[in-house]
Amino acid sequence: MQNMEERLLGQLLLTGVPGPELDVETAERFRKLQPGGYILFGRNINSPEQLRKLIDDLRDLSDIEPFITIDQEGGRVSRLRLIGNEPPNAQQLREKGDHGLIKRHGTLTGQILRMFGFNLDLCPVLDISYDDEADNSLKGRCYGTTPKEVIENASLFNHTLRKEGVLSCGKHFPSYALSECDPHEELPIINRTVDELLGEELVPYTAMLQDLDSIMTCHAHFPCWDADRPRWPASLSKNVIGQFLRNQLGYDGLVMTDDLDMGAILNEVSFDETIAACIEAGNDMAMICHRIDLVEQAKKVIATLPHSTVDDALIRIERAKARMQKPYAWSMEKFHDIDDQIWDLRVDTLGEERAKQLSVEDGKRSPVEDIGDDGVQAI
Repeated sequence: MQNMEERLLGQLLLTGVPGPELDVETAERFRKLQPGGYILFGRNINSPEQLRKLIDDLRDLSDIEPFITIDQEGGRVSRLRLIGNEPPNAQQLREKGDHGLIKRHGTLTGQILRMFGFNLDLCPVLDISYDDEADNSLKGRCYGTTPKEVIENASLFNHTLRKEGVLSCGKHFPSYALSECDPHEELPIINRTVDELLGEELVPYTAMLQDLDSIMTCHAHFPCWDADRPRWPASLSKNVIGQFLRNQLGYDGLVMTDDLDMGAILNEVSFDETIAACIEAGNDMAMICHRIDLVEQAKKVIATLPHSTVDDALIRIERAKARMQKPYAWSMEKFHDIDDQIWDLRVDTLGEERAKQLSVEDGKRSPVEDIGDDGVQAI
């Protein structure tokens, strides 16, 4: 790699941030690495002013404007609930059956994210809920129990979020819908034929493909694509991403992995092989949420990949970044105004009494936040 190319290798990394502020060591690490983006979690959020400062600091470190992303879906997967009101989740909105409420949810989500400086939201979830009680990480997060219902509801959220200047991400491709386990803990095996998937789980993607700014690939094994590689995750599969998503479905937008610190990856594949395989498969960005001390090693692995592979990813990253919008001017008054409207949305969706019952389950906010900085699932 030439010097210019070496400087750009970090663009293929989407990294977590250790805490609510940047210490000298972390700031220097990110300044040298120049990652393509940052993903924030509850550990990064103490107060509205602190969060905006952290995001401004991350942007100041970057020679190229970074993706600043978060999982702000609604319900238990609502990082900003730590400093404001919790929006209703996708299931609650779909059960209410009012498309106007979903539009409000997308609009308010976009507005509050722009206020802090986020430019990419890791949603909508496009998985179909075949069982609302399944222990597969999707509880409460699905916009429909049929492809048609997912498309109708998720499209409304996606459109209004993007209209507010925040990029969207359809997830989790191809699908976690029939997972019998939680990929945060172990690798799901999904025994569906390609035709079955095209007739059900993939319908939301094929319908919405051109309206998604990015797609997140999932950590599940699909024997229909990788029968010769037992327990090989779709997020690392050339057959799933390069051949099917990119070539057959024709998607040439930004593609990123789900968190590579999840059990479905940690228990199956070594770190170096994971990084190399995910980019070679057709992902543009490798997501490392918790093992931040390994980001330099990830960059070294990327440096060994063919120039053409890296260049293709850089082109798609640059193209997606050209659509990013800058943050709104900070205003605590405006934050409180949007936050009050989120509460009103919650009440209008759930009613006064149910609105008071937050969706904290067994002390958990969401599965990913239970994974420690060493990538090990917390007890």
